[in-house]
Amino acid sequence: MRKQYGPWALIAGASDGLGAEFARQLAHKGLNLILIARRVELLTKFSKELRSRHGIQVRPIVQDLAADDLLANIKKETGDIEIGMLVYNAAHSIIGAFLDQPLENHLATINVNCRAPLLLIYELGLKMRARGRGGIILMSSMSGLQGSALVASYAASKAFNLILAESLWEELRSSGVDVLACCAGATRTPAYLATNPENPGILSAPLMDPAAVVKEALDSLGKAPSIVPGRANRVATFLMTRLMPRQLAIKTIAKTLKAMYPGHL
Repeated sequence: MRKQYGPWALIAGASDGLGAEFARQLAHKGLNLILIARRVELLTKFSKELRSRHGIQVRPIVQDLAADDLLANIKKETGDIEIGMLVYNAAHSIIGAFLDQPLENHLATINVNCRAPLLLIYELGLKMRARGRGGIILMSSMSGLQGSALVASYAASKAFNLILAESLWEELRSSGVDVLACCAGATRTPAYLATNPENPGILSAPLMDPAAVVKEALDSLGKAPSIVPGRANRVATFLMTRLMPRQLAIKTIAKTLKAMYPGHL
C-alpha cells in the first residue's frame, strides 16, 4: 500500500465517519496523512490520536472545501511532500423538495461534492501520472444510481462522482494510477444519524459499519472502476438497476425517502 500509494494520503472530510475510518486504516498500513476538515478541535484531537497510535506523520488542514482558495491553500500546505493517494469523502447534503430549498444550498452541494474533488483530482492526478503510480477514491452513493427525490442535488452530484471516477479509471490505469468510485449505501456515520431518519428499517439493506465500507473500498482499489460495498446493497442495486423499470426504481426510492423523512415533504 505504501509503495504504490504513499508516502502520503490526502483525505478530504476526515474528522469523523467514513473519512476518519479511511484515516485509521491507511495509518495502520503506514501511510502519512493529510486530513482536511472544518472543525478545528475535532481535527486536532484526531490528528494527535493517529500520530500517537500509529507513529505516522499527520498534517491537519482546516479548510472549507467550497471556498475559492481551496486549491491555493492545499498547494501551500502540501507543496513539499509527495501525495500518492487522494480519498474524497466530504459531502454536502440537504433533504427536502428541490424548489423548497434556497438556491445557495444547491450551489454549496455542487461546490463541495463536484467542484472540490475535480480540483484536487486534477492537481494531484497530474503528479501521480508523471510518477507512474497513485490512487484516487471518490465516495459516491447508491442514491446516484437513479433519480432520488428529496435529495436531488446530492444524488446528481454523486452520479457525477461515479461517472468521473469510472472515466478516469480507464484514462489513467495505463499510467499506473488506480481510480475507484465507492457507491456506499446507508452507513452508520454521525452525518447519517444526524438526519434523524424516522423509519430506517424500511431500507432494503441494513446500515453498514464504516470499517466494512472502507475495507471493501481499499481492497477494491486497482481491481475495479466502481463498487457497491455490502452484499445486501449489491442485491438491492441489482434489483433496482437491472430488474426494475427505471421509472419504478425512481418511485421506489422516492417512497422510501418520504417514509424516512416525512417532515421534509
